Amino acid sequence: MPECDSATAHRHFSAHCFNAAWEHIDKPERTSEETEEMIQCALASLWHWTQREDCTPTNLSIGYWQAARVYALANEADNARKYAQLCLDITPEDDPFCLGYAHEALARAELLSGNAAAAKEHLDKAAELVRRIESAENRKLLEDDLQAIRP
Repeated sequence: MPECDSATAHRHFSAHCFNAAWEHIDKPERTSEETEEMIQCALASLWHWTQREDCTPTNLSIGYWQAARVYALANEADNARKYAQLCLDITPEDDPFCLGYAHEALARAELLSGNAAAAKEHLDKAAELVRRIESAENRKLLEDDLQAIRP
């Protein structure tokens, strides 16, 4: 890599690692090594975001959500719940899309833990938030992800 300043490196790696994690998320099956790499990429992306001067609560919400998703895919319920809660805690109240996804992540973690009642509460909250999302494309994304995890 050519010489660059830390701000440039953080911009590059926050996006690069996020996209690398998505490549693993999108795989229908992963080896244990790929699962570990997926987790490491999501956490690396999140850390690089925390080092950026332009980092917003929405950026952190998305990073925490991705960490929760990779831990859910890795069947690590406690870590999935931890990052989903961090996602919910940081998400701006006026962002129904990210709030919906925070509840979606908590629902996944609770389902993984066998907590059907808690999962249903989060699914219901996410479904309420879907109606407040202005973008039809974003509404459909969240609706599809909620449908995929409904028991």
